[in-house]
Order: sequence, then structure tokens, then C-alpha cells
Amino acid sequence: MTESKIIDQLKKTQILGLLKEGKRIDGRLFDEVRELTIDIDVIPKAEGSARARLGDTEVVAGVKVQPERPFPDTGDQGMLICTAEILPVAHPSVETGPPQPPVIELARVTDRGIRESKMLDMKQLVLEKDKSVIGIFCDNAVTDHDGNLFDACSYATTAAINSCKIPKYEMKDDVPVKIENEFTVPPTTTLPVSVTMAKIGEHIIVDPNLDEWSIMDARITITTNSDGNVVALQKGGYDGFTQDELVKCAEISVKVGSKIREIIKQSTTQGN
Repeated sequence: MTESKIIDQLKKTQILGLLKEGKRIDGRLFDEVRELTIDIDVIPKAEGSARARLGDTEVVAGVKVQPERPFPDTGDQGMLICTAEILPVAHPSVETGPPQPPVIELARVTDRGIRESKMLDMKQLVLEKDKSVIGIFCDNAVTDHDGNLFDACSYATTAAINSCKIPKYEMKDDVPVKIENEFTVPPTTTLPVSVTMAKIGEHIIVDPNLDEWSIMDARITITTNSDGNVVALQKGGYDGFTQDELVKCAEISVKVGSKIREIIKQSTTQGN
């Protein structure tokens, strides 16, 4: 057994022992999220941006808005693409190079939560059907990794998109031309919020920090919309969840998600 595996096993024994006593390693309740702060307009040259700090995990999201040729099968809808990367400065274990599977999954989960919730009315982002639409590109950069990147990216992305300014365009000779100093707000219909839970032994905890993340048996990320409906779900880890556990996780995601949503609302409203 390698040294890192021995350390992980000792860490799991300690954390599991605390959980059996109803405690967590950082003193939180099982369903308690770390302190969340969101600042918007942190990238001056972006159409929208936000910094989400979830405990010691930090993500910066930037939104780029520009005209694009629509996809052939969605000529009556705008374009939305979310990406993610973990900067090498975020944690000693992060290396430079092509994105690894966990980073690819991070981007997909973030994108899916926004897309499946129908956060944006994509039909309002059409300049001319089948010819030109508004493209919204949101890039997430993890600058500090202390666990649960899924939720940190979700919150940063939602806040950045919700607070962005979309330049106005007019079509001239089939070419979109930007109207200087004229903007519109994003056609937001709902605010998606993800809540990630870890399963350690028989215990389910919300928003695992890096110590908890490194030894968990399974995880699940559930995204809900403003109506409290589940719109996306992602499971990971080598263990599974019983039906009762899934129901419990869904209930927690609605309860915790509503509190997070209010924080996002307040941060983007105050910024505007």
C-alpha cells in the first residue's frame, strides 16, 4: 500500500468516526454548506463575470457574448457553451496539459445544469433565423481547490450569466453589426442551483470539502430550478445510493438549493 493510500485510509477512519458521532471534520452539520460569497463584475473586459468562493474553494467565471452562426438543427435558438479548467495554482496535485476526465466531467455537469434547466430563453437570442444568433460562452477557472468544484462552478456560472450584459446587434446585408453602447439583459427564466452530496459509509453529507471528497464512497450532484424541480443529476464514485437515499438527496437539494439561490439573487441584484 502506497503512502498516499495509507494516509487516505487513516483520514477515512477519522472522518467516519466523527460522522458516527454526528460530527464533521470541520464542525458543520451534515446538511450545512460552507460559507458562500459571490462577487460579480470581477473581469472588466468580459460581458459578465463572477467569483464564487465556497469555503476555501474558489472559481472565477467569465462570459463572452458574440454573434455566431447557429447549429444546423437549432437555427431558431441561440448558442450556449460552458467550459472549465483547474489552474495548476489551485492545488499541488494539478498538472498542466490536456484536460483530464474529472475536468471534462466538471465542464459537462456545469453546462448541463444551465442547459437542462432552460435558464435562458434561447429563442430570444436569435438575430436572424438560420443565419445569425447570439452565442454565450462561459469559461470557469478554478483558482483554489478545496473540494466540491461542481457546486462552485455552478454558482459562479449562474451568477456570471445572470448578471451579464448582452450587446445589441442589427443585421445589415446578412451581417450582424454591433450597436455601440447599447445592451440588453439576458433572457433569464430560472436560476439553476446544484447541490452535491457525498456518501461516506452510511452517512450523506452536503458540500464535501477536500478531505471528505478524497475518501468518499459515492457522490451525487442534483440541480434544481427556481420551482424546486430536479433538472439534472450526476452520480460518481464506486458505491451506489439506495432508493431511500436518492429521495433524501433530492429533498436536501431542494432545501439547500433554495438558500443558495437567494444568495445568487442578492449578489447579482446588488451588482446591477
